[in-house]
Amino acid sequence: MQSDAMTETTSAQTTAPTAATEPPPTVWPTLSATNARALIDFLVTAFGFQEIVAHADGGVIQHAELAWPEGGGVMLGQDRNDPEHVWKMPPGSFGAYVVTSTPDAIHDRAVAAGAEIVVALVDTDYGARNFAARDPEGNLWSFGTYRGHPY
Repeated sequence: MQSDAMTETTSAQTTAPTAATEPPPTVWPTLSATNARALIDFLVTAFGFQEIVAHADGGVIQHAELAWPEGGGVMLGQDRNDPEHVWKMPPGSFGAYVVTSTPDAIHDRAVAAGAEIVVALVDTDYGARNFAARDPEGNLWSFGTYRGHPY
């Protein structure tokens, strides 16, 4: 339920970019940010996420959804100093593996945007190609071609 105080909303698009035959994401990794707007802008510029919606209260983003163009997405919001806020995760404590068919292009984009590359592009012995980077908040993002074990 959306609070009446959450009046400012931005929306880059109304639906996540998934194929018509794929179900919408049902697991949403979440993270907190010291500066949610700056982190959203970085994730869009450096890695290629797409901002779907950002709900703000007094200019502070309380809830945002970012889609990954190849499927899925993340949710994030501004860290709150509110003892009653039960969804408390320290900024910079998040990590995710993001599947992509274009790790080299995302790596180059991330480098151009100033991302800290912590694992250089590498071809693994199991046939994947990946790299890892930190965002300005300290979160770890790994991008690679390994799509997980089939189930």
